[in-house]
Amino acid sequence: MQPWQPPQNIKCLAGVDEVGRGPLAGDVVTAAVILPADHSIDGLADSKALTAHQREALYKEIVEQAICYSVARATVQEIDRYNILQSTMMAVRRAVNSLSIQPDYVAVDGNRLPQWEYAGEAVIKGDGRVEVISAASIIAKVVRDAEMVDFDSQYPGYGFAKNKGYGTAQHLEALKRLGATPIHRRTFSPVSDYLKPQQQALL
Repeated sequence: MQPWQPPQNIKCLAGVDEVGRGPLAGDVVTAAVILPADHSIDGLADSKALTAHQREALYKEIVEQAICYSVARATVQEIDRYNILQSTMMAVRRAVNSLSIQPDYVAVDGNRLPQWEYAGEAVIKGDGRVEVISAASIIAKVVRDAEMVDFDSQYPGYGFAKNKGYGTAQHLEALKRLGATPIHRRTFSPVSDYLKPQQQALL
């Protein structure tokens, strides 16, 4: 796939990416990043293609060198209320709106944009093709992973530190045995299948 190039005469480009659309638990986390043209960050890539150690090191460089960046989210409650697609678009909007400098153009990883006033475009596989999207991917991944590690101590048995909320065998077994926690997405199958009767009554 060809490298992506922004339109000519763009002075301030923001990249946006999300992490956490697929898990059964936890928020969707988005990041927006504006990098200087002369940054010295080497190794920017799709966060999923990097080791945890590489992501942590790059995270520090991005935070230090970015013109500005922001982190936003859609909560588990919003995901259950509005669905995962609409919640992700909400989180993308929040990330860009939270930047201290408003961009001329926004490149968003994926195949769709929110309804908003910004000029920009969705870039398929942008997290591996556009440096500012790669940087956003890394920021969002590091932030969300750290949150899931914290949740592991709050809700032991589900393996959140390792699976980050995805539906692994350990996670599904714990759901069946322990039921859903407050951070589980109750509208997601199989979480809804494992809800205890008293929890189902609250939906």
